Amino acid sequence: MALLTFLARRIARLVISLLIVSMLAFGLLQLAPGTFAGIQAVGGGSTGLANQQTSGNNSALVQAYGENVPIPVQYWNWLSHAVVGDFGPSYKYPQSDVTEIIAQALPVTASLAFFAMVLALAIAIPVGVISAVRRGTWIDNSLMFVSTLGVAIPNYLMAIILVLVFSVGLHALPTGGWTGPQSMIMPVIALGAGMAGVFARYVRSSVLEVLDEEYVVAARARGGTPRAVLLRHVLRSAIMPLVTVAGPAFAGLIAGTLFVEQIFGIPGLGQYFTQAAIGRDMPLMMGCTVVFAAILMAMNVIVDLVYAAIDPRTRAGLGLSHETKRKAAVA
Repeated sequence: MALLTFLARRIARLVISLLIVSMLAFGLLQLAPGTFAGIQAVGGGSTGLANQQTSGNNSALVQAYGENVPIPVQYWNWLSHAVVGDFGPSYKYPQSDVTEIIAQALPVTASLAFFAMVLALAIAIPVGVISAVRRGTWIDNSLMFVSTLGVAIPNYLMAIILVLVFSVGLHALPTGGWTGPQSMIMPVIALGAGMAGVFARYVRSSVLEVLDEEYVVAARARGGTPRAVLLRHVLRSAIMPLVTVAGPAFAGLIAGTLFVEQIFGIPGLGQYFTQAAIGRDMPLMMGCTVVFAAILMAMNVIVDLVYAAIDPRTRAGLGLSHETKRKAAVA
């Protein structure tokens, strides 16, 4: 019952937050200079309803795309359809609805972010642990230098470097697309390298903190080998806090695909959003924005549930533990 109450409360917050985000996004996008109808009127394209208009008939285009009514009315028209999953037709891609585009593009973006997350964790956990165990040595300094370098290089710059080295220079990997395992290597590295650096530093700090705990010192005093103490006592406690940042980090990776997908020509949500922003495709921009926001908020809820499952203190804080329910019943 407590779990259902918690979920209902968090879902209600999520819905309210999404409503606020959609209002802010719609208003800001409307205040941005230029409109899709205006771009078409000056010859910026010939897609969608603009095919039926002359380039000089701007007023007809404005009316055709519903841009001749006040912004609150436009938002209400959009919201009344969006709440049932209908984000409307795309201006730039008139052959598909925005919902269809998102349904096709989101799995691509999610796959890219998932493999980037797996790569980041696979690198960060051993690097962070080794760096902590060897703290103060040249190994620690070298690993932290590389981690800092990975964090400092933006993912779009990393993508360009990878293309220049492995595609242009060595001709070892395809320059773009999403056609098979080879085409995934560079985008995953470009997206996951920076996150690996962040996680490595986080793991190192956590391990150093746990190494000084009394129960770890006691385990050493009882004759436990360094390897046994590390595996049985240190790793679980040190890596558990990583769960709290892994969820938002995954959502951040999805947002980071905006540049990576554009550079590698990957047909994901990031590329569609970028093209929609360039072409002022309002329905597609709003659909992508709401999906990005929903993913971030949903990941926060999932992180709370996972962390509560592995940490009794968090369960008590969220009101999900048996002890909390027993005290409430007594009161």
